[in-house]
Amino acid sequence: MNTSRQTSVVATNISNANDPNYTRRLAQTISMAPGARILNVKRLADESLFRQNLSALSAFSGQNFLMSGLDRIGLSVNGPDSMTSPAKMIGKLQEAMQLYSSNPSNRNLAESAVESARAVVSSLNKGSREIQTMRADMDRQISTAVDELNTLLGQFEKVNAEVINGTRMGRDISDALDQREKLLKDISEYVSISTIVRGQNDIVITTSDGATLFETIPRKVTFDSTIAYQAGMSGEPIRIDGVPIAAGKGANTTASGKLAAMIQLREDVAVKQQAQLDEMARGLILAFAEDEAGGIPGLFTSTGPFPGTTLIDGLAGMIRINPAYDSQQGGNPEALRDGATVNLNPSGAASFSDTLLAYLDALESDMDFDPAAGLFAEGSLTNFSTESVGWLEGNRKAADFAMENKGATLMRTEQALWNQTGVNIDQEMAMLLDLEHSYAASARMLQAVNDMLATLLNSVR
Repeated sequence: MNTSRQTSVVATNISNANDPNYTRRLAQTISMAPGARILNVKRLADESLFRQNLSALSAFSGQNFLMSGLDRIGLSVNGPDSMTSPAKMIGKLQEAMQLYSSNPSNRNLAESAVESARAVVSSLNKGSREIQTMRADMDRQISTAVDELNTLLGQFEKVNAEVINGTRMGRDISDALDQREKLLKDISEYVSISTIVRGQNDIVITTSDGATLFETIPRKVTFDSTIAYQAGMSGEPIRIDGVPIAAGKGANTTASGKLAAMIQLREDVAVKQQAQLDEMARGLILAFAEDEAGGIPGLFTSTGPFPGTTLIDGLAGMIRINPAYDSQQGGNPEALRDGATVNLNPSGAASFSDTLLAYLDALESDMDFDPAAGLFAEGSLTNFSTESVGWLEGNRKAADFAMENKGATLMRTEQALWNQTGVNIDQEMAMLLDLEHSYAASARMLQAVNDMLATLLNSVR
């Protein structure tokens, strides 16, 4: 009977060898006088390695989500290989202005310069629009993720109750423990967790921040989604049992679990990228203003407030080409040379280039930038725009490197856990062969006893 039970356990191991959530079972026999044996089924779990695996899984999940968000921002704001970035467009505007300054009487070059300015505006408008769209999409993903997490906690409550009841009744709870560990892995992809095992195999789940996620019953994870975003708006936090989840920080993010990474993308990375675009728009409007004080709009203007020395949220989405310079709106592109509101060319000379050169100098002159943009506080607009691309690409590179490291850590912990708790087919087949031999020997022994009893009974007859 014991051999048959051991064979059944080995066969179960073999059938579940490819299941990453299955923990190997070992059938043990304990001898008792005068020869009776008791069979126990032991589940070869390793709590220490399992906790390390949960931690590595949370870290990788957060890093992976951050990396995907940075990729999206890079493509939507700067385009493939940064070919449509504001920095690239500002560089083309400088080239067009330099050509026009070398031949200020050429109206076609004036038209080309205004067209280059239009491309800058389009890049800034699109970037601002895409960032706010991404933040709204992020809110929808957060809402979905919160619903999924609440569902997992509901499933965990049922499985945990099954484990507790099985422990009380003395039943084999190995399958229920496997299901519970799988749910813990799924939960750790959303938020970093710690577990405390209490009496009768009951478990309490807390987050790494100390919030209680499950204790007898699941605690509610809540989130109020924002349908649409505008620059300067802050989104709602994710709360676990009333405690907000902290956003991750840095390219090698501190976010453990995708929820913290989502908040980081929505409230940190996207906000800084928006501020950088807004500061570029402010710099352009001021650099091309028709007066030194920057109060009279020149080539660039805004549908919102006219910028001063401080950041204006959403200015990148409000910057426009001044109609007075735009031939498509009835304006004169040669106003770049002569001015539209202020007469910058009193002599009316067709070869006048002083204003054009002054605009080029303004693009390279130092100005103050808001620290909220996350870049340097003082420098030229062209350097600022280039640094913005470098900031995003630097974050992507650092995030990718961190993702590779965290992915390798996850693989190592998974491999170590599998080595301790997984099923080795060769080992199980060798054990099965031994059990078959043991079973055959037991059968022969029983047959011999049966033959001896039959001989004895026949002799009595």
